[in-house]
Amino acid sequence: MTPGAARAQDPVDWTPATLARLEVWVARAREDALPVLDTGPLQKAQARGDAHAVSQAATALALDLARMQLLGAAGAGQRAGWHIVDTDGAVDLHERLARAVSLDVLDSFFSGLQPHSDQYAALRRAYASEADPERRLTLARNMERWRWMPQSLGSDYVLVNAAAFEAELWRQDRREGTWPVIVGKRSTPTPVFSARITGVILNPWWVVPASIVREKHGVFPARLGYVRSGGQVRQKPGPGNALGEMKLDMPNSFSVYIHDTPSKDLFAKDVRAFSHGCIRIGDALGFAAKVLGGEHDREKVDTIVAKQETTRLTLEKALPVYITYFTAGTDAEGRLRFYPDLYKRDRRTGDPNSGGNACNG
Repeated sequence: MTPGAARAQDPVDWTPATLARLEVWVARAREDALPVLDTGPLQKAQARGDAHAVSQAATALALDLARMQLLGAAGAGQRAGWHIVDTDGAVDLHERLARAVSLDVLDSFFSGLQPHSDQYAALRRAYASEADPERRLTLARNMERWRWMPQSLGSDYVLVNAAAFEAELWRQDRREGTWPVIVGKRSTPTPVFSARITGVILNPWWVVPASIVREKHGVFPARLGYVRSGGQVRQKPGPGNALGEMKLDMPNSFSVYIHDTPSKDLFAKDVRAFSHGCIRIGDALGFAAKVLGGEHDREKVDTIVAKQETTRLTLEKALPVYITYFTAGTDAEGRLRFYPDLYKRDRRTGDPNSGGNACNG
């Protein structure tokens, strides 16, 4: 038996008052688009008057509910393709539960496990009043996705929502700006993952991925700035470069980056799915200046770009970036929005009310 499993067997001193609050929270699960758990084992233990069995059943029930609140109800199949590590999995829920029961603060225990994002709170409010079954299911699925995210994203971070074609920069828990983005085509979807932005590269070279070399049958004209060296095809810096004039340095296993583009006209489209998976961002140099902060304002960024020399500017502190996929949420004005399920991922998420196993719609 592992240490964690052993701790889970330690008795928790439940009282009639805390048992009553547990039953209330179990019944409230539907408010968070979660399945209502079976209270039968607890009720049978109570009917027998077996204090030890009551403690075991109540603890198991509370921990099951806590895990759903904190980590989500979906199984591995429903989470397939979601590569953002949820650090909340390291939380010792048994210890927290035992303390909450002993102090009679079970309400704070369960409410504190819900996602801290304002987006989740808005989805939850909308879910409570939504009558349309399909919209209600979409809200439930996106509430579930927020449970897959870390409760704390950090005070400063970049969040990209591929379904909304938008990127946000947050500083000190405040949205500092929103930028339009172009994401992957349906055939080359942008993956869901997290990384850390360590710097900004101005006037970048573009190393053409092997898949694109094959797609283009190796035709890359020198007049467009392409050069071949070391078995690679690269494109020289410049406004016509496929990466534009800026690329974020954000190492990740998917080789997906946020960068500029020479095809500025595509930002006028409502559905912006044109890339091979990378994220092209509007007003890229303005975005870069905001990410850099400090002494590198927009004027200094423009001065560096004008020199047409590849320059890497290092961030004083690495900035988390989350590449996400939410098909419902609120915009910068707080209005509820539903976004197209570009990559047909909603069906895979299933219905959280049934534990994430039913794939509807």
